[in-house]
Amino acid sequence: MSTNKLRLGPLPKTESLKLTFTCPANLKADLERYAALHSKAYGEEVDALTLIPHMLEAFMARDRVFRRANARVDRPSR
Repeated sequence: MSTNKLRLGPLPKTESLKLTFTCPANLKADLERYAALHSKAYGEEVDALTLIPHMLEAFMARDRVFRRANARVDRPSR
């Protein structure tokens, strides 16, 4: 498997705040495997907790319905 084609690219440096969430054990295992592949692909150790916000952001950026709804909220009313 080629690790240079992961959807999530190198991580930007950002300001963060802490959130807590619960997930199934199989999702946690998948996130940890993804983190290992990401670390290998980009040469920088990263854990699943660091990846989750970037994955969610990428997911929402690709969601057309969310983007349209968000654009309506951002537009000033006439």
